[in-house]
Amino acid sequence: MKKKTLILTSLLLCILVVSILVGLKPLETAPPIPEFYVGVEMAYSNARQGDIQILVDKVKNYTNLFVIGSPEISINETSLNEACEYIYASGLSFIILFTREEMYTTYDPFSWMLEAKKKYGEKFLGVYRYDEPGGNQLDQGREMLIKNATGFSDASTQYTEVLGSIVGYYLNYSDQIFTSDYGLYWFDYKSKYSTVFAEFGSNHSREINIASCRGAAKAFNKNWGTIITWTYNTWPYIESPEELYRDMILAYNNGAKYVIIFNYPKNSTYGILTEEHFDILQRFWNYSRSRPQDFAKTKARAVYVLPQDYGFGLRRADDRIWGLFDPDHLSEKTWNDANKLAALYGSSWDIVYDEPGAIDIVRKNYDEIILWNETIK
Repeated sequence: MKKKTLILTSLLLCILVVSILVGLKPLETAPPIPEFYVGVEMAYSNARQGDIQILVDKVKNYTNLFVIGSPEISINETSLNEACEYIYASGLSFIILFTREEMYTTYDPFSWMLEAKKKYGEKFLGVYRYDEPGGNQLDQGREMLIKNATGFSDASTQYTEVLGSIVGYYLNYSDQIFTSDYGLYWFDYKSKYSTVFAEFGSNHSREINIASCRGAAKAFNKNWGTIITWTYNTWPYIESPEELYRDMILAYNNGAKYVIIFNYPKNSTYGILTEEHFDILQRFWNYSRSRPQDFAKTKARAVYVLPQDYGFGLRRADDRIWGLFDPDHLSEKTWNDANKLAALYGSSWDIVYDEPGAIDIVRKNYDEIILWNETIK
């Protein structure tokens, strides 16, 4: 009897232990929130200190970044200090546009940067210097860097040396130097930029811009981001709220560390942004906070390799090369290839250049490598 009782007791204990173990679920650790910034660039002309306070108060609860993009603020030390103090007190990180040095006649911006690093610490992310260098080069803009070159290699060398000297000098005073662009991303990174914001705007292909910017950032071991700019040249300038939301989700899912909305001109209290845009911005903020697992979930599986120094604009088949040369025998093929890859892979592909060292990086990071001289069906 005692033996039966002992056996029964043991069985009951086993059942109890098994039941407890089955009922216990392993603790699931939530994925960490990625280091990710979303915010607004205030780029009003004739901006005043009050404009910054109004916009900061509007967005501070659902953003973590503010970009001062108004030269009227940055060239005035008093206005700049007041703006940074207000942004800092609101808990936001910030980037400041610094323009041509000759505009700073009342104070030394480089000394200011060194003091800002001490005063604001990690909240002062760095300086935005030289807007759209690649775009200016391709479109022969007012700030075009290179106006004459003997060939592609010469243009590439001149561009990266001239731009690299500007960016490199600023890096002596600021930990990071930023810009936004819509072309020649590879050569921007080669010129020492810490981060380039790929522009989402107009009718430019998001997929090609992501491939170009992310591919270059990966090759140079840097970060990348996006800035959502004008869709129209007249009111309302910016895309619809739902389109804005889709663009922000696209950037986030593809691993952009920064998502910024370009806010210019000041057509109302809040520039070109409506209440519906702010609602969408808050909706996206909630999405990014609640779904950290979606950050960079879209991986680049394939890579398209362009010839070394081939500074083709990649916006259309007859785009310029370095802004100096007419399209050549490779231009139409490259444009068609990029569109085929976008149709085939969506945003799961990158663009790099056939430079020393780049192919080694390519072999480590991509499943499929497609060279410019191959046929894409």
